Amino acid sequence: MSASTRIAALGVHLPERVRATAETEQRLKAENPGMRLATGLISRMTGVERVHIAPDDWQASDLAVAAARQALDESPGDIDLVLFTAAAQDLVEPATSHIVAAKLGLTAPVMDVKNACNSVLNGMQVADALIRTGQYRRVLVASGEKTSVSVRWRLGDPAQFLPSFPGYVMGDAGAAVVLEASDDPEAGIRASRFFAESRHWAVGTLPGGGTMRTHDPDAAYFHMDGAGLQRAFLELGPEPVMRMLRETGYTMDDFDLVAIHQVALPYLGPIFDRLGVRDDRTVITVAEHGNIASATLPLQLRLARESGMIGPGSLVLMIGLAGGISLGLMVVRL
Repeated sequence: MSASTRIAALGVHLPERVRATAETEQRLKAENPGMRLATGLISRMTGVERVHIAPDDWQASDLAVAAARQALDESPGDIDLVLFTAAAQDLVEPATSHIVAAKLGLTAPVMDVKNACNSVLNGMQVADALIRTGQYRRVLVASGEKTSVSVRWRLGDPAQFLPSFPGYVMGDAGAAVVLEASDDPEAGIRASRFFAESRHWAVGTLPGGGTMRTHDPDAAYFHMDGAGLQRAFLELGPEPVMRMLRETGYTMDDFDLVAIHQVALPYLGPIFDRLGVRDDRTVITVAEHGNIASATLPLQLRLARESGMIGPGSLVLMIGLAGGISLGLMVVRL
C-alpha cells in the first residue's frame, strides 16, 4: 500500500483559435435578426473577454490526448489505469477513456468518471483511493472539454436567451494529471472532502444523449438557471470549506495557491472574501479562458507553476464547484 499519492505531471491544452466575446455578441445578433442585445452585455455580466474553440474535427478525446501527451512527456513511464474525467464525451457508448487510451497507444484498464465541472477532481479522488490501496501505481487522469458544440446560437424566442446564457462563455480545453504512488507521507494528496446537494440537479442541464430526451434536437444545448445555481451555492455556503480546515488543522494562510472553479468574474470577489482568501494566493482564469469546466483547476495549477507562485513543496487547496450541485475540496502538497 502507498503512503501517499503525488502529482507526478500536469498537462493543459488550450486550442489556438479563440472567439472574443464581442464576436459572440455579433454572431447572436446575426443569427437572430431583431434581437436586442446591448453591446458588451455578456462581458460586463461575466468578465469573460474570450474563449478557446477546438478545431471542428476534434473530439473531446483529442483535447484530452493533447494534454495527456504533455503530462506523459513530463513524467514518462508505464500507466496502469486511464480515467477520462470530463463533462463532455465523444459518445454515450463506449467510455471515452477507451478512445483516449487507443489514441495514446495505451493498453491499461480504463473507466470514465463524470461529475460535470468536478470530474477531474473526482477522478483524482478515485485514483488516490486505488493507488493507496495498492491496485495501481500510476494513473492518468485526462479531461477533454469541448463545450462549444452545445451553445445555442439560434433562439426560438427571446425567452431562450437567459437559460442559454452560460453557454456563451464556455470554452474548450484539455487537461491531464499523472498521479503516482509515493513513499513520502508528507507529499501528495493530503486531504479531500466532497459534498452534494442533489435536490438542485435541475438548475443546470445538458439533456441531450440521455434517456429523458434521447432524440430531441432541442436538448443538445445548455439550459441553466443561472440565478438558481447561484442561490444553490450560496445556500451551501463556506461552511464545508471551514469544516475541512478545522478537521485538518490548516488555515487559508497555509496555502500557496487556492484554485477555485470559475464561471464568472463578479462572483469571485465575494467568494474569496467569505473564505478569507488573499488576492495574491489566487489565479484568475475566467476572463481570458472562460468557463472551461473540469479543465479549470488544472489550468490554474499550470499557470501558478509557470509564474513561480508554486513549486515543489507548495501547498495547494483546490475547490471544485459543479452542477448537480456538488462541491469538491482537495489539499495537495506538490
